[in-house]
Amino acid sequence: MPKMKTHRGAAKRFRRTGTGKLMRRQANKNHIMEKKSPKRVRQLRGDTAVSSADERNLRDLGV
Repeated sequence: MPKMKTHRGAAKRFRRTGTGKLMRRQANKNHIMEKKSPKRVRQLRGDTAVSSADERNLRDLGV
């Protein structure tokens, strides 16, 4: 049986850490930034961990 291919759309959005956790970008920091307060924009910086409920789905995508 051939190997499963990685879902390329998911591979571009998620990355796995050295300990195996899945990290994702935070939502709401793409556009319409003028009306968002500087504090809110600052807090949206950086990655955050994927919830355990979603990790099972991502594992099926080969991420």
